[in-house]
Amino acid sequence: MEKNRIQIKNVVCQRCIMTVKGILDKLEIPYVKVDLGEAVLKRELSRSERKILEEEFSQVGFEIIQDREKRLINMIKSLIIDEVYSEDSLNTKLSTILTAKLNFDYSHITHVFTESEGQSIQKYYNALRIESAKELLGYDELGIAEIADRLGYSTPAYLSTSFKKATGYTPSEYRGLDLHDRKSLDSV
Repeated sequence: MEKNRIQIKNVVCQRCIMTVKGILDKLEIPYVKVDLGEAVLKRELSRSERKILEEEFSQVGFEIIQDREKRLINMIKSLIIDEVYSEDSLNTKLSTILTAKLNFDYSHITHVFTESEGQSIQKYYNALRIESAKELLGYDELGIAEIADRLGYSTPAYLSTSFKKATGYTPSEYRGLDLHDRKSLDSV
């Protein structure tokens, strides 16, 4: 089954997943499932199919990841994105989630990630939470306490402190401004 699993860079949201499914359907490549950062195919690809698929992915900003280390980084990012954007997050420690899902020692995971990305896993995780907070503040449907709870902050004050440090604004100030300075998840 591992030969049928492909890691795909920049598949960071549900719309990306739908795009990958559309490409696979268009090319008549059967798949079992498509998730953040990966697709499980029903069969191994021929060289010509792989080349065509790589070209199609390239046109929409995706890339098949072949390097083992880059695949690990992609899996780490996908798991963190899933944790941040999951509405039913278990508020489990990030280290516990990553070690359980990746079957690597956390020190190895953090070393590989930091070497490759130039930032720690925690810094990446915090940046994603700030981007998610910006999104939720923009919708103006949840209070700051609800946003803090959804994103795993221990208190609304901790969210406010972290948010101000990252953006220069408190969440309330940010909500009052008409800012559209959110980053895409693949650029965090």
